[in-house]
Amino acid sequence: MKQGVAYAGMAGAMWGMVLMVPQLLPEFSPVLLACARFVLLGGVSLLLLLPMRAALRRVRLADVWMLARLALVGNLLYFMCLVAAIQRLGVAPASLIVGVLPLTITLYGRNDRGAVALSRLVGPLALILLGMLCVNLQTFAVEQGDAADKLIGLVYGVCALACWTWYATHNSRYLNQCGHLDSHQWSVFSGVMTGVFSLLLVAALWWWQPQQLQVQASLERWQLFWLFSLGCALFGSWLAGVLWNAAAKRMPLTLSGQLIVFETVFALLYAFIWRQSGPSLLEAAAIVLVVGGVCWSMRQHEPAVQGVVA
Repeated sequence: MKQGVAYAGMAGAMWGMVLMVPQLLPEFSPVLLACARFVLLGGVSLLLLLPMRAALRRVRLADVWMLARLALVGNLLYFMCLVAAIQRLGVAPASLIVGVLPLTITLYGRNDRGAVALSRLVGPLALILLGMLCVNLQTFAVEQGDAADKLIGLVYGVCALACWTWYATHNSRYLNQCGHLDSHQWSVFSGVMTGVFSLLLVAALWWWQPQQLQVQASLERWQLFWLFSLGCALFGSWLAGVLWNAAAKRMPLTLSGQLIVFETVFALLYAFIWRQSGPSLLEAAAIVLVVGGVCWSMRQHEPAVQGVVA
């Protein structure tokens, strides 16, 4: 279990960096940021696929169907919704909304093998919900800005939450039953599929709505855009995906779902460093409640994990 937690922590650190990109490049739309990141991911994954011809022959039609759904929902749609939420709410509120993933994944995966009875998770999940309440109080009662725009950002955040809840549960379940492909191979195939869909989206926008791909920005900003997009593709998608899939293979879904909180913790840390200030009182309360709830849940999962390993 410790190895799985370490893998999940490293993946969360990389995903946390990805959440800073929309804040650093506010003039670029969610669609443009998502397409650039995932087209580059597709190119990187295609290079990694070249020496994996033997694994390619083991891919089944069911694998392709699952990869297609994971690419659309868990990569493209999720990232576009998340970027839109960050640009309207800021990194800290948006990442804390997505931080409720431990709750949604636990509820969604409650019938999976190794899952802990919900009666034992009432306390931890209550702490996480209280943390989310602090997030919303901070966003709507304290932060300045247009209330309608905040509400739209909240809707985008909830949509991102729903997308990744579905992605995390179905990806974990399929990996655990897919014995003919390892986590690295699965990540490479997922990257290729995501790149294909991203190229199709770019082609569709270029044909029907080219203004979506046009941004008034200096050459320096465009250079930053491509540099950050490449970093997101290499570290936030490929490497983080490999680490997360390796973690998912080593623990039950309800525990791996809790460890997504690492993404929230690192995103908050990076955000506070960027704005050169510590958390507000409500943000600090949210962090303590969410992290405390997840740590409590991990303790509740230890007997279940030992039973699965045995």
